[in-house]
Amino acid sequence: MTQKNKNRSDRRRGIYILPNIFTTLSLFFGFYSILASVGGRFYHAAIYILASAVCDGLDGTVARMTNTTSQFGVEYDSLCDLVSFGAAPAIMGYYWALTPDSLAALTPYHKLGAAVSFVFLACGALRLARFNVFSGVRDPGFFQGLPIPGGAGVMAAAVLWHYRHQGLILVPNGPAIMALVLVLAFLMVSSLDYVSHKNKLVFRNQRPFETLVVMVFILGFVVFKINSALLPLGFLYLASGPVITMVRAGRRRRLGQEGTAETPAGAGETEKRAPT
Repeated sequence: MTQKNKNRSDRRRGIYILPNIFTTLSLFFGFYSILASVGGRFYHAAIYILASAVCDGLDGTVARMTNTTSQFGVEYDSLCDLVSFGAAPAIMGYYWALTPDSLAALTPYHKLGAAVSFVFLACGALRLARFNVFSGVRDPGFFQGLPIPGGAGVMAAAVLWHYRHQGLILVPNGPAIMALVLVLAFLMVSSLDYVSHKNKLVFRNQRPFETLVVMVFILGFVVFKINSALLPLGFLYLASGPVITMVRAGRRRRLGQEGTAETPAGAGETEKRAPT
């Protein structure tokens, strides 16, 4: 191998490593979120989950920009997601609001909180497995079920909302958090449609510069008001799933009716008489 080809191969190998660096950073923040939750530092645990989500979004973007998408990267990303967006928020939710003391007024069953946290983790694992299996046949513009980073993000946003008043220590509402965890778990394994960042119809833009300016202002507002802005935005995204699903189902029904109306008379009869 000539020196020129060797340098090109080394450069190409470095490009392939780049997306996996962001994936590893996502795993790193997820791991530190678990450590923070065990230590009772739930605000920091939530921030680490959000930082992990940023890295998770960057790894896919970098892979597509550098044309370095690989099956290894897909599998590695899913394994890291299970830790950062499955185990980390489940552990955070348990130690924060689902301990036996937090649920004592609701039920004497002292392991209920642990069971609910495990349901979130299991549904997240099922969500990731379904995503990997059907990634080649699904519509890339929509997610089937709530994405697991979205579920983890809502959990982190709930913690930040809880700490939005500086210096004021509030006791989290255990039953309400338990209901939220169960809803998020159900949405992750549901068949509801959620808009993907790859949706060309939604994100198609004729004025990219103006949109960039608006997005910068929105991002700045969210960062400035991170304790109180993320949870309402998260609930809006959760509610968008049922709405989008109903709109898409109605559109498919109308297209089906139009197709039936355009079918020539007798075609259905011929089809019924055809041998099976």
